Amino acid sequence: MGEHDRTTFPQEILDEWSGLGLDLPALFSAGHLGERMDLRILHASPEEVTGTLPVEGNTQPYGLLHGGASAVLAETLGSVGAMLHGGPGKLAVGVDLNCTHHRGVRSGLITGTATPVHRGRSTATYETVITDEDGKRVCTARLTCLLREMPQDAGTGAGEATGGGTGEDDGTLATPPEGR
Repeated sequence: MGEHDRTTFPQEILDEWSGLGLDLPALFSAGHLGERMDLRILHASPEEVTGTLPVEGNTQPYGLLHGGASAVLAETLGSVGAMLHGGPGKLAVGVDLNCTHHRGVRSGLITGTATPVHRGRSTATYETVITDEDGKRVCTARLTCLLREMPQDAGTGAGEATGGGTGEDDGTLATPPEGR
């Protein structure tokens, strides 16, 4: 995700996740893939997650934004929303991603906004609208996540179950969830 200090969380999220020894911006990111793609999460709450991704460096051979880059942005934003909805006792595992690409983009910055379609006890579905710098819709995506109970042997909590950590004993997550 690059600069973690740019992500903002509502105070109630900070309060809910406090005391767990977790780096929320690192936990709620696309990990190493997001860093390579320069994906940035700007704001994160269960009601709305926004982030950006540069087109440059994320194109296909024809010079257009790669559809997979839009998918990474959408899955990241929807997963963050689902994790925040589930709270510290749950982890979100993506089970379905659908992307419709509306127009090509050759340069600039795209912005994704994920909002909930459904937030239940065992699943959460988020729709992400991705736009270009002119506000034109580039992609519409829908992600459904299974919300699983945090494993009892997860150590410090949510951190060790999502696979977002470095593997070092720094309170971040290192073990990917079962079946993912």
